[in-house]
Amino acid sequence: MLTASIIAYGADSAFANPLTPFRYEAQAQRHCRADVVVWLDLGKGIYYSKRQGRYGRGSTGSFVCREEARSSGYRRSLLGLR
Repeated sequence: MLTASIIAYGADSAFANPLTPFRYEAQAQRHCRADVVVWLDLGKGIYYSKRQGRYGRGSTGSFVCREEARSSGYRRSLLGLR
């Protein structure tokens, strides 16, 4: 029984967190209380932080939690970081 529960736990933790996109930043902030909100460009597969120029811009994006974006395989943009 112990082996079955360990296997079940290992299989369950292998799945990524579900990505919850939001249209408005305030909605995402309420959802991501302990995380940072980022702008996810779904077409390019990258996300932008608030200090980047492309944050919140574009028609193919959404506001999401940074950890949800990372665990779903999206990468951060280095564009505009100093």
